[in-house]
Amino acid sequence: MKTKLIAIATSATLLLSGCGLVGGGTDSVGEKDGDITKLTVGATPVPQGDILRYVDENLAEDAGLDIEVTEYTDYTLPNKALNDGDIDANYFQHKPYLDSEVEGQGYEITGFKPINLEPFALFSKDIKDVKDIPKNAKIGINNDPSNQGRALKMLEDAKLITLKDGVDAVDAKLSDVEDNPKNVNFVEADAAQLARTLEDVDASVINGNNALEAGLSPAKDGILLEKAEDNPYGNFLAVRTQNKDDENIKKLDELLHSPEVKKFIEKKWADGSVLPSF
Repeated sequence: MKTKLIAIATSATLLLSGCGLVGGGTDSVGEKDGDITKLTVGATPVPQGDILRYVDENLAEDAGLDIEVTEYTDYTLPNKALNDGDIDANYFQHKPYLDSEVEGQGYEITGFKPINLEPFALFSKDIKDVKDIPKNAKIGINNDPSNQGRALKMLEDAKLITLKDGVDAVDAKLSDVEDNPKNVNFVEADAAQLARTLEDVDASVINGNNALEAGLSPAKDGILLEKAEDNPYGNFLAVRTQNKDDENIKKLDELLHSPEVKKFIEKKWADGSVLPSF
């Protein structure tokens, strides 16, 4: 199996995401070679890339599949690539993010059931307990609308802030903060930048996969960990809607929900930094 890595500068990414409208999709899924069908799947390197590689090396051949992983380090690219027919499926996102992409870009993409959850965590170089966050502290937070509310909800659960009554945490943004008793100053940044700029703030809410790529364990290194119970942010396999009933796509989704994959996740991330969602 080959792994490709795609990393595009933010400025170029915004231009690409703005023009990724419906119309570039394709009815074909995979490349047939005898009894084996190769599927090209876009994914973030960790943990989705690792999980797909496990499936490819241990389960795929018996199911008549060969998985080629195309890795992306920018969230805005995998859905465009899927929409344009450059890949057959992707595995990197949760439902609130896909919903925002469908609404904003017009993509016709369907997600399957969640496979794994990467809990958000609050990290700090110097602070050891969330209760010790000082007044006027600088806290890094992602600027992605579908994940900013997720971060704010975690901080609300820790009683650092309070959101306005009636605000759905999934859609919450900084302007929805009602009470901020410690006068925390939020510093917005692209999710991939938060781990790299941790030294520039007092603390930072970092996505699970970005933390893992930076060598941070959300469960061990985080001073605050997102709750897993009833969490709507599980990541899943997604395909062009017209391909959701494709036999090979269904086979891959079944493998990703197999007991073997669940055991792999629990063993590889025994500290709870990645959790199975099934």
